Amino acid sequence: MGVGVTPSQTIGPFFGFALPFRQGPQLVPEGASGAMRLEGQVIDGGGAPVPDALIEIWQGELFGRCRSDAEGAFHFTLVKPKPPKLPAAQAPHFNVLVFTRGLLRHLVTRMYFPDEKAANARDPVLKQIPDSSRRATLVAQAEAG
Repeated sequence: MGVGVTPSQTIGPFFGFALPFRQGPQLVPEGASGAMRLEGQVIDGGGAPVPDALIEIWQGELFGRCRSDAEGAFHFTLVKPKPPKLPAAQAPHFNVLVFTRGLLRHLVTRMYFPDEKAANARDPVLKQIPDSSRRATLVAQAEAG
């Protein structure tokens, strides 16, 4: 007896119905102390919005999942996580996974916070990126609001 076809073996995406998560993009309630809104956009290699991506973020016990809309936009309500201590001291960050059509395997990255300049400068993962302009792409940009 074989296992059925999985999303990585077929043309998808199956994200909208195959990977439901009750809380969705709400890692914390909107009125929670320190709550903030994280917004982003998924675009393809040609700069066009990806309307059917699935983005997951997590750190420690915080976890959220959001689908992109017609403009490739997504959002999460979250609080800044505590910095992980192991395997080495790290700056506060979220791990980010992106699932989208055309990718047989998801993409994995991180999102750091702009108000943590000193911690970001010491972070062992960020320090492995020699090009400062590339390193800056992993740090979110704050907007007044």
